[in-house]
Amino acid sequence: MSKPFLSEKELVQGCIRKDRDAQQELYARYAARLYTLCLRYVGDSEESRDLMHDSMIKAMDSIKSFRNEADGSLYSWLRRITINVVFDRFRQNSRFMEIPLEQVSDKEILDASDSDAGSEREIPDDVLKQIMATLSPVRRAVFNMYYIDGFSHKEIARALNITESGSTSILAKARASVRKAITDYLKATGQ
Repeated sequence: MSKPFLSEKELVQGCIRKDRDAQQELYARYAARLYTLCLRYVGDSEESRDLMHDSMIKAMDSIKSFRNEADGSLYSWLRRITINVVFDRFRQNSRFMEIPLEQVSDKEILDASDSDAGSEREIPDDVLKQIMATLSPVRRAVFNMYYIDGFSHKEIARALNITESGSTSILAKARASVRKAITDYLKATGQ
């Protein structure tokens, strides 16, 4: 007979009591999604696994601070912890440094702002993942933060210890790289 499904509130209460079953359930329920989130930022499976584990440990240690506002809020809370753990690791490893604005040319910024709507939908997910993996860590992080996680340039700048204009420039360069890779793929496949 299988265990009954725990609500988020029951799961959190169990983890606060340090109930092993609740902790295992939390891990089983969210580890894969958090791992994928880490992988999106760092692109390395082993490092992503380490970051996910660190995030889960941090979450277990601070579970008392979780405020259950609605269903789904536990994942949002875990996601925020995970993103912070990833950025802490980046800062510790000095992977993100202030990027001079002159590293991005005006042509790249203009190219990146051209709309090519619809072409991304024709690209298989595995190809998109490969394209994203070719971006430098800082470009991949800014791209993910802005487009996928919905951070503003001000929030990105604060999290990565860069300027807002640096965030904008890095995003433009990342977009240009992604757009070029998509265009190359579409040409190569005859689409």
